Amino acid sequence: MARKIIWAKKAALEKDAILAYWLKRNQSNVYPKKLSTLFHQATKWLSKNPLTGRRTSAEGVRVKVVRDYLLFYKFDDKTVFVLAIWDMRRDPAKRPFKL
Repeated sequence: MARKIIWAKKAALEKDAILAYWLKRNQSNVYPKKLSTLFHQATKWLSKNPLTGRRTSAEGVRVKVVRDYLLFYKFDDKTVFVLAIWDMRRDPAKRPFKL
């Protein structure tokens, strides 16, 4: 059974910022649309297979790699909570969760 996907406000803002960055940088919406689709597919996969993500040092928090991004999430029987999205090219010391 698929779980409901809930995006934390922080994660939703990070996703929007990432998509806006690529739109501004490329002056095209092609890549932001692809990236948005990848995020959607990843969360859809996690809703059915939440244990596929790698454990982090934070209890109950897992991570899934989506291209150059880390998607941090928690889950229970009915819901997957997307907590944050992190660009792997950024300073790992500032990452919200340790791997």
